[in-house]
Amino acid sequence: MIEEKIKSLGIQLPDPPTPAGSYIPVVKTGNLLFISGQIPMDNGKVVFTGKVSDDNIEIAQKSARMCAINVLAQIKREVGNLDKVTKIIRLSGFVNSSSEFTQHPKVINAASDLIFEIFGNKGKHSRIAVGVTSLPLGSMTEIDAIVEVSN
Repeated sequence: MIEEKIKSLGIQLPDPPTPAGSYIPVVKTGNLLFISGQIPMDNGKVVFTGKVSDDNIEIAQKSARMCAINVLAQIKREVGNLDKVTKIIRLSGFVNSSSEFTQHPKVINAASDLIFEIFGNKGKHSRIAVGVTSLPLGSMTEIDAIVEVSN
């Protein structure tokens, strides 16, 4: 059902990105998945790079949305079926921005809204949205997640 919902939104889950460092993309302990930070990668390339400002918020929102899609791709690879998700617990959103930029929540809302649209009440989550001076490979945004799944 969840994957049908994703397709109805015109989204095709990509192959999950491979780590850019010395870590694994997902750690499962009990019924929890800890998904490592996902940047806006597609086919091994970062799609959205640079600093976020008041002038490019809409592009940054597309970046955050792509990060969320990559989170979903990692979940699917780990558990095989997104219908096993029982709760999206937390998203942590990082925005590559200058110290003057203050609309981090507005950027990360694109990811939160997509997760809620896909999962409904199971997608309601806690969240942080913070600004940072740089992100891996110059990406605009990065998102990690904690997700509860059924066995």
